[in-house]
Amino acid sequence: MKLVLVQGDITEQSVDAIVNAANSSLMGGGGVDGAIHRRGGPEILEECRALRASRYGRGLPVGAAVATTAGRLPARWVIHTVGPVYSRSEDRSHLLASCYAESLHVADSLGASAVAFPAVSTGIYRWPMEDAARIALQAVRQAGSRVTEVRFVLFSPAAYAVFERALEELG
Repeated sequence: MKLVLVQGDITEQSVDAIVNAANSSLMGGGGVDGAIHRRGGPEILEECRALRASRYGRGLPVGAAVATTAGRLPARWVIHTVGPVYSRSEDRSHLLASCYAESLHVADSLGASAVAFPAVSTGIYRWPMEDAARIALQAVRQAGSRVTEVRFVLFSPAAYAVFERALEELG
């Protein structure tokens, strides 16, 4: 699997699937989630509503992942995953790792070969970027996925630099 770092906007990535750092409601929100819903259009929200009405009446659990159409995005699918809120008093790193592993499992089920990830949980959920980068890169490497390219799309130069250092440290 090829790991690629890109500084930019995840909604502009021409890949099979982009991963949305969603909230459990699947109804859109701020940050990456809001950007994906705005740019992707109403088709994404329509499928999210159907998922809530059928399989996820109580919302998508933290660490789980599910796919919808990508609507007007250049990708084919959006894989929604719910990251954990960072806590100093409770180790939730397994839940953050699960976001990446489960997203790749969904990508495998779709037949996706290229997937773009944001830095899940590093925005409003306040996960420290250095720790999040290490967890993300390790989880992707250990996932055993058939995906051939994983692209981490980092919005800021600072986030890109942190992921670049973490990737170098992992070898």
